[in-house]
Amino acid sequence: MAINKHEVFSIKKARRLTRWVRRILQNPNKILRPYVRSGMNVLDFGCGPGFFTIEAAKLAGEEGRVIAVDLQQGMLDLLADKIKGSELEKRIILRKCEDNKIGVTEGVDVFLAIHVVHEVPDKALFFMAVKNILKPKGIFYVSEPKGRVDKAEFEEMIMIAKKNGFKIKDQPKIYLDRAIVLSHDGA
Repeated sequence: MAINKHEVFSIKKARRLTRWVRRILQNPNKILRPYVRSGMNVLDFGCGPGFFTIEAAKLAGEEGRVIAVDLQQGMLDLLADKIKGSELEKRIILRKCEDNKIGVTEGVDVFLAIHVVHEVPDKALFFMAVKNILKPKGIFYVSEPKGRVDKAEFEEMIMIAKKNGFKIKDQPKIYLDRAIVLSHDGA
């Protein structure tokens, strides 16, 4: 198994993920709106405290749903507290994953992996799992922070994705990030 040079983002720093300045620089509605539509099923892998999860659930609407997956129960607890008692609580399903296992088998239209692929130890295994979860014509949205993932590492991720049957569908411009939207050969 490949060695991971990046640590999992600490729950102690979770507040950094939802700061107001990030909402201005990386507005989740603006980022997700071209890809998430009403009635879609979305998986937010490495959801953290829900910065993108909540917006994805709003965009997916009453007929859609979001599966929020994180390795850390504490992150899921933060998200659960945010949505408790709201209409979104019915649309967001919280799931704890394990090392090297996403823990989801149901098909999704959009698979979000925002600021998390660099933390995955075995990227080839991860991309194969994503491909198996995506519905036909589904998309895989990957975004990584430029401050943590250099251009060479991001290009290596794309190469691994291509070796696992993905192709580039879009390359959105996200402030301070490297982003790519992928689809698989069956799409």
